[in-house]
This record gives sequence, structure tokens and C-alpha cells, in this order.
Amino acid sequence: MDLGSQEKIKRLADEHGPEQLLVVLGAPDAESAEIAAETLVLGDPTYAGALAEVQLGLSVYHVLEDEFRSQIPEDVFEDQIGVMADVLEAEEIATAVKGMREQAPAPG
Repeated sequence: MDLGSQEKIKRLADEHGPEQLLVVLGAPDAESAEIAAETLVLGDPTYAGALAEVQLGLSVYHVLEDEFRSQIPEDVFEDQIGVMADVLEAEEIATAVKGMREQAPAPG
């Protein structure tokens, strides 16, 4: 996740509250998805961006996760994502993102 995106997400979280945001990732592999999810949940692990040491605890999902995919009409999903769903390791990516989501700090 680039530094500009971190700044925008932090601004939106400050403006609307983290509980009002849902982030959908489209990273192509488990490692990059996990790093992006970690940044959004626990803070930037590289300590380089606006989210360094900022635990937003955002709700973060990958577009290939069943929980997210089930909310999209099948024809839209197939048109926009279909081929990628066939070539990416969806289960591995979903496990990585879910693992970070489960580490979110308790609200409040």
C-alpha cells in the first residue's frame, strides 16, 4: 500500500470513524494481501507511512473472500473479476486477510 493511500485512509477514518469504513483489497497474492490488511488493522509494519503505529482496526476483506463475493451479483463478479478468481490462490489470500482481521483491536 503506497504512502498516499495510507494518508487518504487515515483521513477518512479520522473524518468518519473507522467503524464506518470497509476496505476491499484486490492484492494478487497472500503475502501482499496480508501486509495491506496488517497496515489497515494494526498499523504500517514498515513504519514508513501515515498508518505507522496507528491501529485503525478497519474491516478489511479481499474481493475473493466468500463473505464479500456473496454480496456481488454473479454476472458483475464474473465480468469484473472472474478470470482472476480462476488463477489466484483465493483460499490462501482469504486466510491471510481473515487472520489480520481477527487481530483487530477491540472497539472503544
